[in-house]
Amino acid sequence: MEKECVKKGAVKNCLSIAGVDPSGGAGVLADIKAMSACGVYAMGVVTALTAQNTRGVTGVMPVPADFVGKELEAVFTDVPPAAVKIGMLNDAAVIGVVAGALRRYKPRWVVLDPVMVAKSGDRLLREDALEALKTELLPLADIVTPNLPEAGDLLGRTVETKDAMAEAAEALSAMMKAGGAVLLKGGHLEASSAASAASDLFYSRGETFWIEAPRTATKNTHGTGCTLSSALAAFLARTDDAAEAVRLAKAYIAEAIAAADNLSVGSGHGPVHHFVRLWQTETPSLPRES
Repeated sequence: MEKECVKKGAVKNCLSIAGVDPSGGAGVLADIKAMSACGVYAMGVVTALTAQNTRGVTGVMPVPADFVGKELEAVFTDVPPAAVKIGMLNDAAVIGVVAGALRRYKPRWVVLDPVMVAKSGDRLLREDALEALKTELLPLADIVTPNLPEAGDLLGRTVETKDAMAEAAEALSAMMKAGGAVLLKGGHLEASSAASAASDLFYSRGETFWIEAPRTATKNTHGTGCTLSSALAAFLARTDDAAEAVRLAKAYIAEAIAAADNLSVGSGHGPVHHFVRLWQTETPSLPRES
């Protein structure tokens, strides 16, 4: 485990704004696991219910935008978060409500994970909501964490090479608030090649940094984007340093993926091991009854 350069003080509060995956591998349930594992007090505002498991999504029931607004008000007026992670939003009305809350309450850090399609290929963001995501939420984000298909959707072009990744990151940053950073995940790039390492790109204030991590051969990668962005929000709250938070979050997700096969969850794409740093690998012996 890498040494964490975190600030001393009270435990920080973090908020996930996302949908619910009842199997726990992605969405707000995974976010709360990841945030908790990374040392913050985690909260969740639910934007949609999904009928979902490791094999796919069979239904989506959006939470009405006005009720999402009530959830946000309840949290922000009582337990203001140091960092907010935004995941599945489903439609333009909910995007507008979330954007309004961010403008009103001004959290220190906002991480936007532009969730559009589930691991199974099922769409989680309505196509008519994409423009609202670009114009209302991107300008409020401190860090955006798209994968290559998501970056392509946001920019209206394909992103399929490392050179294209660098260009895309710069273009996305220009759509954000001043100083907005981009963590562009290159997993789809390596998936189409024989690369042994996963390459992500971190773009901040005109500088580009490549982050390499060993590539783990496993099908259990459900919710990796949710988990990474939630860990990033947690470490932003704890360190108040974007580059350090990215380093710590990447180290955590690499460990969680590497240990994913220690779990036995479902028959499809299982989750990563959110509590790899906390759980014992063997079941402790229980005292025998006398």
